[in-house]
Amino acid sequence: MWRYLWIAVVVFVCDQLTKFTAADYLLRHGEVKLAPFLNLTLVHNTGAAFGILNNAGGWQNVLFIMVASIACVVILWMSWRADIKGILFAVALMLILGGAAGNLIDRLVHGYVIDFIDVYYRVWHWPAFNVADSAITIGAVLLGIDALGPGREKKR
Repeated sequence: MWRYLWIAVVVFVCDQLTKFTAADYLLRHGEVKLAPFLNLTLVHNTGAAFGILNNAGGWQNVLFIMVASIACVVILWMSWRADIKGILFAVALMLILGGAAGNLIDRLVHGYVIDFIDVYYRVWHWPAFNVADSAITIGAVLLGIDALGPGREKKR
């Protein structure tokens, strides 16, 4: 499983580079329209996914730091302990690890997560997100596919 750790590193580096670049550019120039359904806009998210607990007063940051830290440790422990031969499972875990680490660093350094990708349709906007959020989502979907996929009964 350790041979897939590079995936988490690539996700983490891409996440941090895009956040740094987006924050720097968007602070100076403001929102950027890329397509009729896509903007780049700077959001400082103190909450969780979809802005849940965004206005909770600050205690949520400590909670999310603890959750992300535990998730990273558990994934690393699973990678070290498990004799997992499934590539899909390994890739999924590394995507989640890289994304969790990227958002964890934001919370530790800034006290919030930098989001900048704004997808919308007319007046309806999906909550802004970032590369880490995308990697976590893709990793979770891959875990579901791996868990429900054909041949799973034989692997157990």
